[in-house]
Amino acid sequence: MQTPETVEVTTGENPQGSVIWLHGLGADGHDFEPIVPELRLPADMSLRFIFPHAPVQPVTINGGMAMRSWYDIVSFDSEGRADRDGVLRSSAVLEGLIDREIERGIAPDHIVIAGFSQGGAVAIHTALQTGRSIAGLMALSTYMALPDGVDNAVSRKDLPIFMAHGSFDPVLQMAWGRASADRLIAAGYSVDWHEYPMAHAVCPQEISDIGRWLSGIYS
Repeated sequence: MQTPETVEVTTGENPQGSVIWLHGLGADGHDFEPIVPELRLPADMSLRFIFPHAPVQPVTINGGMAMRSWYDIVSFDSEGRADRDGVLRSSAVLEGLIDREIERGIAPDHIVIAGFSQGGAVAIHTALQTGRSIAGLMALSTYMALPDGVDNAVSRKDLPIFMAHGSFDPVLQMAWGRASADRLIAAGYSVDWHEYPMAHAVCPQEISDIGRWLSGIYS
């Protein structure tokens, strides 16, 4: 599996951990790059943030227009919102990025995988299926793309999970995110769930909460 191009931001020398963060549909790896300094991480906490670019491919709901996408979306309903083969391909790409960080000297339990919207769906699936004991999962304004993935999950049940969603989200209704969190909780996982009065975006309070969560992961 070819490693995608990435944007990297390092908060200090000799990173002690890595955060691999996938963007949403139509965006690219630069989308969340400006958020890193806004997280206000401790000055002595050196992390490597990796923002990969999704491949450019046709997206059905957008009239077949080619754009950066982790998988195809046929419709905004439970049956068509995620192309299974596409999710699996992108999950394999994310696994490859995890392996690359391990090769660069970062232990698996110091690697957080994260994503927004489409990227979050890939992150959830990968977190459940990876054989690596990763540090945590951060899933923002997203949903469980392949619900059966939790049935054969191999991740440890004490995996730290941060999930957040906007209560005014017109793109991915918050009910999808909440239902996904409930599915994880029913399977034995503990989910740190957050709701914010926002649309399909991130907000200052969410960024602050993410910063505190990451600081707790790496403290």
